[in-house]
Amino acid sequence: MSADSDEGDSWKISGFAPKAVVKAALLAHDNAWDWDAQIVLSGSEIAEDRPDEWQIEAWLPRDPTDADMAAIAALFERDAPALTSEKLVRQDWLTVSQQGVQPIKAGKFYIHTPDFPASDNRAITSVMIPAGQAFGTGQHETTAGCLAMLTHMKRTGLAIRNTADIGTGTGLLAFAALDLWPGAFATASDIDAVCAAVVADNCAANGLAFGHRKGQLTMVIADGMEDALLQARGPYDLLIANILAGPLVELAPDFAANVSTGGHVLLAGLLTEQEPTVRRAYRAAGFRLATKLIQGDWSILWLRKRR
Repeated sequence: MSADSDEGDSWKISGFAPKAVVKAALLAHDNAWDWDAQIVLSGSEIAEDRPDEWQIEAWLPRDPTDADMAAIAALFERDAPALTSEKLVRQDWLTVSQQGVQPIKAGKFYIHTPDFPASDNRAITSVMIPAGQAFGTGQHETTAGCLAMLTHMKRTGLAIRNTADIGTGTGLLAFAALDLWPGAFATASDIDAVCAAVVADNCAANGLAFGHRKGQLTMVIADGMEDALLQARGPYDLLIANILAGPLVELAPDFAANVSTGGHVLLAGLLTEQEPTVRRAYRAAGFRLATKLIQGDWSILWLRKRR
């Protein structure tokens, strides 16, 4: 890290390529067993009216080295796109990220930033989430898909008493689960320590209580399921994980060990091309598909643990 780096700063690496090229790079990333876990990778379309033009983005908690840039370029079979890096100072990034973020409606939820009012429809739950550094503002298709799937799960009559949102980011999906099943125990976790304050602030802004009782949210910082409190609060009858395909595959045995028989997992963050790999891992761990939702290029999977 360079001498002028400040704690809490982060960097972003960006490149532009056709959709098929970026998706192939993401698949290569899933198969890179020695990938640096501090480099978080994502791919997405640039604009709705240009669906074949995609960008690949990587976030790091350090000034990127030549080796970091080379590792990302190596994900492309040939003709890697030009990659640029920029330092994202926390306060400046928060301001920029909030510009132009429009409210979305997904399932029974209306997600908006502080710049927009809550919905006046009493049948809809409004959740205020500032667009900031943590992932999970509702704008991405996977997050919106999870909100829609959670709403569908509730409408089928699913009763949830104990739930956890793994890789929670802003806490949004945990908030949604508590809204749908207000009498449940709820736990949120993330590997990024910054998310603890983010989730606490968002809880307060949306009138939700932090705590360990029913109807309250417990927050832990953990890598996957590797946390004593997270494990002690199980087994869960619903685990939510909107992360990436690679970690989802790796977590399948841990999720199976921490979900009750007949319990459920909601998985997102995987491209449709990655769905077969993820489903194979969860089938081997004892889960079967209940239903799925396709949001653009992304699959959202509701799986049930076999009795």
